Amino acid sequence: MHAQHRHTLKELLLITPPFTQLNTPYPGTAYLKGFLNTKNISSYQMDLGIEVILEMFSETGLQGIFACANIREETSDNALRIFTLRAEYQKNIQEVVRFLQGKNDTIARKICSENYLPEAARFQQTEDMEWAFGTMGIQDKAKYLATLFLEDLGDFIKECVDPEFGFSRYAERLGMSANSFDELHQRLNNKASYIDELALDILDARINKHKPILVCFSVPFPGNLYAAFKCAQYIKKHYPDIKIAMGGGFPNTELRSLTDVRVFEYFDYISLDDGELPIELIYSNVKDPSLSNPNLNFLKRTFTLHNDEVLYNNHTLRQDYKQEDLGTPDYSDLLLDSYVSVIEVPNPMHSLWSDGRWLKLTMAHGCYWGKCTFCDISLDYIKLYEPITAKTLVDRMETMIAQTGHRGFHFVDEAAPPALMRALSIEIIRRGLKVSWWTNIRFEKSFDWDLCRLLQASGCIAVSGGLEVASNRLLKLIDKGVTVEQVAQVSRNFTDNGIMVHAYLMYAYPTQTIQETVDSLEMVRQLFEHGVLQSGFWHQFAMTAHSPVGMDPDAYGVTPKLKEISFANNDIDFTDSTGIDHDKFSYGLKKSLFNYMHGICFDYPLQEWFDFEIPETTISPRFILDSLNEQKPQNSKPSSKMIWIKSLPVENKMGTATQLILHSNNNAAEIYIETKKAEWIVQMLEATSVTSKETKTLAEVRASYENSFEDFDGFWESEPMEILRELGLLVL
Repeated sequence: MHAQHRHTLKELLLITPPFTQLNTPYPGTAYLKGFLNTKNISSYQMDLGIEVILEMFSETGLQGIFACANIREETSDNALRIFTLRAEYQKNIQEVVRFLQGKNDTIARKICSENYLPEAARFQQTEDMEWAFGTMGIQDKAKYLATLFLEDLGDFIKECVDPEFGFSRYAERLGMSANSFDELHQRLNNKASYIDELALDILDARINKHKPILVCFSVPFPGNLYAAFKCAQYIKKHYPDIKIAMGGGFPNTELRSLTDVRVFEYFDYISLDDGELPIELIYSNVKDPSLSNPNLNFLKRTFTLHNDEVLYNNHTLRQDYKQEDLGTPDYSDLLLDSYVSVIEVPNPMHSLWSDGRWLKLTMAHGCYWGKCTFCDISLDYIKLYEPITAKTLVDRMETMIAQTGHRGFHFVDEAAPPALMRALSIEIIRRGLKVSWWTNIRFEKSFDWDLCRLLQASGCIAVSGGLEVASNRLLKLIDKGVTVEQVAQVSRNFTDNGIMVHAYLMYAYPTQTIQETVDSLEMVRQLFEHGVLQSGFWHQFAMTAHSPVGMDPDAYGVTPKLKEISFANNDIDFTDSTGIDHDKFSYGLKKSLFNYMHGICFDYPLQEWFDFEIPETTISPRFILDSLNEQKPQNSKPSSKMIWIKSLPVENKMGTATQLILHSNNNAAEIYIETKKAEWIVQMLEATSVTSKETKTLAEVRASYENSFEDFDGFWESEPMEILRELGLLVL
């Protein structure tokens, strides 16, 4: 018993506070735990968000929610209906959650039958279900209905229990550009909410079990901030000896100008940017309190309080670790089989984000482009570009598969580098690894048909990329390094190879005119009409403090509304020199896109989507079609690598001719060719096979052919070679 108790003690407790995603853990703590393993520092990680959700959406959790609901005269009819049917919700909740966890598939038909689940306002969307999903499978349909059931409950909680609740965020408003700490500080001193109490009970049990000396909160978004502070406040009160640190995306972008000493009533350390070296030095500090004199104490990018003043300590001479040395993300401790997959209709890429378990990995630290003017390119997480080798990445994938049993990977890069995606794909195919993966890209010219074919063969199922404002003038101003024509061609290469393409779209960029917004929408309409985009989402431009626009607003025709900063500083209010009210475009842009994503309404005039007068588009109705019809020269650099990604052909010799039969998963192709050339083809395919240790260049293949025959160019354009190219002979 004594040994077992000793085994549960962990020096560090790593926490993602509520709420991020329902279907998969946010990766911050898994990355840190993987690194701490390399240092033999014992740690335990928890996603407090999913644990609180599972507590809330259980029979006893709903009993508690309905018991503390504030039902009053002005309560909506929808909330009253849910309250009246509360016994039905309590009776069904456990089965629905188990189904969404993938533990109860047989209930799908029951969920799809009418009258099984209680229905409130969210179910009014179901008349569009056939239109939105087509003839979807029973499992997906049931998943969608079960999601609506949860969302109805979420609406009730928001209205009658806790207005700050959201499935993937909590009290987000308090963290959004909170230049002053006042409102958050005041809220933290109010009575704990029902959801707070659930979170704090779970936290308390975990602290008692593991007895950490340091608790670290990874705070990725504004919607995690309040909960992190609430938990820290509780630890300070009940466990004053435990030290508390915060890192993650929110402090990295928002807290770089921190001066408010009250923040350190909750946290002892707040670190910025890559967390590995900062957390190691903080741990050493906590482990040996004699180091806590700031004159002796060398930390990395860490705020502390000293003599009632906020001190930024970056005194260590130690350099950050190389990406290769950070260890493999470690998902142990997390309740991987308890996450909840949901399906929301409108957006194919959003359904990918919220459905299924995705293990997170990074191909390269930072962004290899690093120029976009709306992006935080002055910060290290973008600015410092450092790729990892394909071999190390696939080693990490194999380790994570062995640990979790899951084979889905989301590479969370700002923009995955095409050359590394190519090397990664070759390594995956070479090892015979069966995985699904997706990532974020720039619409680079280098994503030609052959590279997209290779990516698909390795398991790539989707990419997302920034088209931003679909206007060549504004793309140039953004310094995106792409054109709309290029986006169309690259998207077609992905789509033709069965890889879904999602475009991030932007409106209200500085100096954007109404005409450019209308023309941008026309470009998007054509991209969907010609089937090269499958998914998209419009974002309104936000000016951030660390982007080129935020750092030099005059150059972009905007005037910032500056405030005194003592706490968070990222999003900056501004006025645009055009004086245009871009907000009014929001509804029409989103509604038109919703229809285009479902393959309809392409013939509607753009005016149809707006209840105010807009100008006619100046874009030719054939703009995208003409871009797609442009003949692109095939990759024929002598130094290009040639790779065959299929199995070798079956040979049937027929005298002077030979039949080559090439099998792929869904068909077989035949090539009839003179025997000598057939033998050369088989040898060439063996030499260029992806499983071969050597690689051959196009120049080497040409020389080999011309040793035995003549006119390689004529042969390269011949029908047998076209068949081979189509099947999987790639020039990269």
